[in-house]
Amino acid sequence: MLRLAALILLCATPLAAQTESRPPVTAAEISLSFAPVVKSTAPAVVNIYASRVVEERLSPFAGDPFFDQFFSGYGQSQPRVQNSLGSGVIVSGDGIVVSNYHVVGRATEIRVVLNDRREYAADLILGDEESDLAILRLKDAADLPALEFRDSDEVEVGDLVLAIGNPFGVGQTVSSGIVSGLARSSVELGRGYFIQTDAAINPGNSGGALVDMKGRLVGINTAILTRSGGSNGIGFAIPANLVETVVAQAVAGGTRFERPWAGVNGQAMDAGLAAAMNLPRPDGVLLSDLHPESPFGKAGLRPGDVVLSVAGAPTNTPQEMIFRLSALGIGATVPVTYLDEDGTTTVDVTLIAAPELPPRDPVSITDRVALRGLSVARINPALMAEMGLLMDASGVVVTAAQDLAAQVGLRPGDALLAINGRPITDPQDVATAAQEQTRLWAIDVNRGGQILRLRFRL
Repeated sequence: MLRLAALILLCATPLAAQTESRPPVTAAEISLSFAPVVKSTAPAVVNIYASRVVEERLSPFAGDPFFDQFFSGYGQSQPRVQNSLGSGVIVSGDGIVVSNYHVVGRATEIRVVLNDRREYAADLILGDEESDLAILRLKDAADLPALEFRDSDEVEVGDLVLAIGNPFGVGQTVSSGIVSGLARSSVELGRGYFIQTDAAINPGNSGGALVDMKGRLVGINTAILTRSGGSNGIGFAIPANLVETVVAQAVAGGTRFERPWAGVNGQAMDAGLAAAMNLPRPDGVLLSDLHPESPFGKAGLRPGDVVLSVAGAPTNTPQEMIFRLSALGIGATVPVTYLDEDGTTTVDVTLIAAPELPPRDPVSITDRVALRGLSVARINPALMAEMGLLMDASGVVVTAAQDLAAQVGLRPGDALLAINGRPITDPQDVATAAQEQTRLWAIDVNRGGQILRLRFRL
């Protein structure tokens, strides 16, 4: 069970969506059972048992409340098996299973148990930590029950949904509720974009199914908001539209999820911004920066424009905009409606992968020199997207810092400006500077927009 502030990533336990947009009114309707929906969907929801080997240091002071704080990183290391429990959903009869990355993402052994007690070994074929999705392929599986995807953009607040999973390892369990919110994103939830449900969610439900009353997959349960560790009726599921796109890339042979690259920075409109721009209400995402190669910029958008919708769907937060683009996929050409000083305009934008130009030309320092353990590369849009660099980042960035490089204070994401007064404009400049015969060193870096000078003596 993963915690992020008050958020627990263990699975949103949504409910089954009703077939009519009205509540039951007659005695016959009130007595209706969810059993037919459960019978058709439960066989496609599986239990997942994952394990990995981690190194654990054994300290002679282990268990001592005083010395533990001083010697926690010392002592001999010993391998230990770490187990995790979660749920998954079969989405293809040939054994394609969707679960959460935090359940199986770093596992060395994965075992999947079906509702009818059949067991399969599984391989992770695609994992995406940012979306918390993992796609598995069951070995030697065929003719399995599978769930159909529903267009999650059609889901409405108030729809009945069922959450199916394996909470606390007690066995497959079904809980019911409604969709209680859409387009959920916050600091606690990270960069995600979720369907909210009031269905009971508990540890072990991660990766389970949120289905509607026709038995279609609405989302993958992933998290709850809690202060006690138990369900408070605020659970979250990853929308099916994004899940379907990730599955498609995995089936096509992708090993990591490739998102379309917007090449923009923006912020959600609020009442103050709307008033300053003489807008009737705070809708859309205000663009602050655009990369020269941005497909949005090439379509005519500029800093100060407000993106109102993508492919006809609203974009009121940066997270929502990222979700819309990710669900549409690379290669799609979509209408984007935006507001500028001349009014509302709609243009077609072709979604592309982040360009790998200029080439990275990576360099790693392995010789016994001052910057041993340092890896750098030339900044390009693809590297910006991978490392979350600022839109105006340029030059050379640290991609890894180990050994001496880590000891002197360098970190991944640092943009190198100069070494001992020598400007750094190319990765090879770093290799050349590292060979300098001196004991006094000064390295200028840009760390998240702040200029720092690291000084040290060897």
